[in-house]
This record gives sequence, structure tokens and C-alpha cells, in this order.
Amino acid sequence: MIQFNAKHLFGGILGAALLAALPGTGMAQQKFVTIGTGGVTGVYYAAGGAICRLLNKDRKSHGIRCSVESTGGSAYNVNTIRAGELDFGMAQSDVHYNGLKGAGAFKDAGPFADLRSVFSVHPEPFTVLARKEANVTKFEDLKGKRFNVGNPGSGTRASLEELLGALGWKLSDFALASELKADEHGPALCDNKIDGFFYGVGHPSANIQDPTTTCGAKLVPIEGPAVDKLVAANPYFAKATIPGGLYNNNPQPTNTYGVLATLVSSTKVDSETVYQLVKATFENFDEFKKLHPAFANLDPKKMIKDGLSAPLHDGAVKYYKEKGWM
Repeated sequence: MIQFNAKHLFGGILGAALLAALPGTGMAQQKFVTIGTGGVTGVYYAAGGAICRLLNKDRKSHGIRCSVESTGGSAYNVNTIRAGELDFGMAQSDVHYNGLKGAGAFKDAGPFADLRSVFSVHPEPFTVLARKEANVTKFEDLKGKRFNVGNPGSGTRASLEELLGALGWKLSDFALASELKADEHGPALCDNKIDGFFYGVGHPSANIQDPTTTCGAKLVPIEGPAVDKLVAANPYFAKATIPGGLYNNNPQPTNTYGVLATLVSSTKVDSETVYQLVKATFENFDEFKKLHPAFANLDPKKMIKDGLSAPLHDGAVKYYKEKGWM
């Protein structure tokens, strides 16, 4: 009896294997791709999820199954794409630039010549939030305070280090430089474990909404001569303003600067896969824009050029040319 089942089981496996080997069968065409994002409360996770959802809608026709992975963020995603373990990843435009050139956090690894741009998404102003009781009105007031500098491997951390360099500061200028992940810094702020944090994020963000509502946290502007110099010297930075009244207890507009969120891949990922992903996003663009408030003002013509330092992937170019955008 067991032998009979085993034979049947083996026959079934063999049959399935033969079926998978046949051209034109659904099983043979199934392809799995993964998009690396960031913390589950951030906009990267929402963006990756939105792209996957749209790509998976037409899975029957193209056979690609997309999944999203919560990761350590921009620098982690670029390194993991380089290692061939991720197909796509979200990355800040400055991290995207440094990855291509082998600068900043990628100095030791060297230039990643196979890095490819797919499109940019929302602007990400660098956002500093401080405890109401910390009496912080400008970034300079945070010297000597307990500050969350972001987890190693995140774009947030890389950007903060660039800002500190421009100001002539070191991490040791903070009483505590904590390395909490993005989904941990809000609760830590309200629990009086830190006085402030730095975060690059699209707005509105639950990550900022929660501490402003829960403990009246205050947005802090990042401006002045050092910031002006930083923005002028680097093509991936731009001045930004977080609108007043977007968050509870913060009626005034907050001046800062920031980057763009971008979707990147590599030449190792085939053109057809990239083409289908881009097509799924832009053919369902109204739906995509509704999936997060940070996407509301996106314009496809800007998304295919703004904030993109690496060459566009061939699969993306094919679609943009078909649309007459290039």
C-alpha cells in the first residue's frame, strides 16, 4: 500500500516536473520578484506594497509574482540588490547616487556600475521631531541632547552624517546617539528615552503623526548656511517645506531640505520583468496615487527623470518610449 502511494507520489512529482518543463504552461512561467522597502510604518513599505499589488493584478498574463520585504532601508536595499538577493529596492536619491559612484556609505564596496533607475516616487523632506519639553526651536539646539541618528544601513543615517559633516559636528556631540529603527523612534520620544530624531520620509507619515498626537512633539526646521551649501553642492538634494497644520500641534510651516524616494534595480534583472512592473504602475496610475497620501501629486513625466542618478533600466526605457515620454 505504501509502495503504491510512493509510486503515485513520485509519478505526480515527475508529471509536475514535466508539465513545468513544457513551454506555455503557467507553472513554467511563474517568476518571483521581491521589492526591498524599509520599516513597516514608513512610506517605502507602502510604495513597495502598492507596486506589487498592481503587478500581481495581471499575474495570469505575465506570470510574475511580486512580494514586498521590510528591510533596513535605502543602503541595505542597494547592497542587497548588488548581491543579487533583491530584484528591486526603494532608495533615497542621495543613497542611489552614492551607490552608483561608490561614495559615502559605499566607499569600501566601490562603484556599483550595474545599478539601474526605474522611476522616482515622492519627495522625502528630512524631518526632525523633538519632545515638547526639550525646548528645541532649531537643529543646533539638539547639541548635547539625546538624539536618534537612525539605524546603520538606512538612508536616514547616511543623510544625517552628511548634515553633521556640513555643520562640523560629530556623533559624540549628542549626549546619546541612539540607533533605533524608524518604527521605534516615535514611542522612544514619547517615553522620554530620546529628545529628538531625524528621519527622511514622505508626508503625511504615521511615523510623525503618532508622536505629534500622542505627546505633542514639535517639528524642527533644518536651515541655515550649512544647509544652503549642502543643497548647492549636491544634485540629489532640494529645499522642502512641510506644510503647517499637516500634523497636530504644529500649525507653522517647517523649512527643511530633502531627497526623492526612488525605485532601483540592476542589469541582472531582465528587461521584460522591469517593463511589466513599470507598465503595471503607470497603466494603473490613478489607483497607485490613491494608495498613499504622499503619492497624491505625482507626475509621471517628472518620475522618469527627477532624482535618478543611475542610468534608466532598459525595460523601463522601453515602456517610457512606447508612451512617448522619452
